[in-house]
Amino acid sequence: MTNYSFLHNSNILIHVIAGSIALLLGILALTSIKGGKWHKKSGNYFLILLVIVVLTGLIGVFIFKRNTFLLIITVLSAYYGFSGYRILKTKTNKPKFIDILVAIISLTSVSYFLYYFKSMGMYWSPIIIYSTVGALLFIITYDFVRYLIPEKAYRNMWIYEHIFKMIGAFTALLSAFSGTVLYNYQPYSQFLPSVFGTVLQIGFIVFYIRKFKKNKKIVAYPPPNKNNVYSS
Repeated sequence: MTNYSFLHNSNILIHVIAGSIALLLGILALTSIKGGKWHKKSGNYFLILLVIVVLTGLIGVFIFKRNTFLLIITVLSAYYGFSGYRILKTKTNKPKFIDILVAIISLTSVSYFLYYFKSMGMYWSPIIIYSTVGALLFIITYDFVRYLIPEKAYRNMWIYEHIFKMIGAFTALLSAFSGTVLYNYQPYSQFLPSVFGTVLQIGFIVFYIRKFKKNKKIVAYPPPNKNNVYSS
């Protein structure tokens, strides 16, 4: 039993340390120049640590029998991170076996959670449970529906997907962290970070939509020069 407790505590320690560092790297990725050296490095290390957080979270649920709600929030952050990484690599909405497989596994995890929901004795607020499950179902549903979008219409959508999903992964970690550390302030300690993440998602997407439109106008209407008939 002592060894079991030691392994359990070690798993928690690794989970917490990996999650904390991942949050710091997530902040660095959000605030650094997109596509730049620091953005790429912090993003890559964020994903590596996210894998560690997910694995230790799954160990906590299935081996050490921790609260099963951790399964859903772990799957949510994992799916956001995986899908956000995949869209950056493929930049297309053409169906890929690995993407469909992971989506089905994630959907099965949600079904498992909902099936056993009443017998779990959850101590988390219902608003947190339903919003987390709803967020995961929403993004999985979108990932299936996007295969129906014409390739031409989807051409520039991948960047917005990447932004939405990576911020979603960061927000899921932040919500889990604050909800656990600031447990006495539930549900606000977990709900408000989610609201903050939604604002970030909208803000970044709107910013880049405007930026791309502005760049298109610059290309379409180059500034006057000595060879331009419209120059003064």
